[in-house]
Amino acid sequence: MTRRTSAAWPLFCVYAVLIVYASLYPFENWRFQGVVSWSFLTASWPRYWTGFDVLSNVLGYAPLGFLLALSLHRTRPHWPAVVLATLFAGLLSFSLESLQMFLPVRVPSNVDMALNVLGAGAGAVVARGLAWVGLMGRWSRFRDRWFASEAGGALALLAVWPLALMFPAPVPFGLGQVLERLEATWVQMLRDTPWLESWPVREVEFQPMLPVTEMVCVALGLLLPCLLAYGVVQRRAQRWVLAAVCLLLGLLASALSAALTYGPVHAWGWVGPEVFKGVLLALFLAIVLSWASSRLSWVLALAALVLQLSLLNTTSADAYFPLTLQTWEQGRFIRFHGLIQWLGWLWPYALLVYLVRRLSLAHPGRRDGG
Repeated sequence: MTRRTSAAWPLFCVYAVLIVYASLYPFENWRFQGVVSWSFLTASWPRYWTGFDVLSNVLGYAPLGFLLALSLHRTRPHWPAVVLATLFAGLLSFSLESLQMFLPVRVPSNVDMALNVLGAGAGAVVARGLAWVGLMGRWSRFRDRWFASEAGGALALLAVWPLALMFPAPVPFGLGQVLERLEATWVQMLRDTPWLESWPVREVEFQPMLPVTEMVCVALGLLLPCLLAYGVVQRRAQRWVLAAVCLLLGLLASALSAALTYGPVHAWGWVGPEVFKGVLLALFLAIVLSWASSRLSWVLALAALVLQLSLLNTTSADAYFPLTLQTWEQGRFIRFHGLIQWLGWLWPYALLVYLVRRLSLAHPGRRDGG
């Protein structure tokens, strides 16, 4: 009997990494300030605080406690999930607040730590409550009807995908276009050093993307989550439902990103002729490929992913894209310290690792879709 994997574990790991990133951002000007790192525990409470500070510290750790308690409930049902999740959150918060003592731009606080623990404990209690009233059992039965037993990793990637789309991409649904930015960052780091002259620099400039290439990238970007789902979904009708959900969530997430960046009147301004054709092509391919077996779906997903990354990273972004990023960075998303952009950059590469790993196994699902 194949052991069921839980999507809560990878989601918990991802969220824990995001908390570390947000707590230690911007990762520069580290220095020892002459006091022990845990001295904030005995410091007086801050004189000034806002409701937003309280809410952000509580809500920031609530999903961490929820996901950890849920993971323990599904994989270690006899363990004290609420206690362990709260203790882990306290240890993590203490470690991060202590490290903030070495960052001049961050201010560690015993109140923040207390609120973090409170939020994680509340999240863990919610998870335990859902299990107590039987909602977790209902989800397990629903999952057994719809998904293969080892679908945890795929479900986690599918859950993160709409969030990754919130970061503006040069091409809609074209996540992972990082080569040009990486080159610019690396050259900037090596500037005024002897290593820059010996480093092989690309001599040919990237060319703008052709309309047909943009259409293909849009279609592949929308098709990827559908093919990922096909690898763990059992029946064809269920595949159609999940493909429709993926397409709808992708469109809504991109529209929300545009609305928060430029304003609600521009929510659908990114939908040009090439994007519209790409969406239709993705819909057509999602229907046709719903007849593919689970393993073939993931083989096609891997091929589509490699093709899309190749197309995206051998062409230059639109000349106006830096203005888009500047507008985005000055808007509401800056409160997340750039977390969303990391999801947008890394999601396709996480998918690449997942597909290679799963395809190296004997079979991706319990049975082929059909």
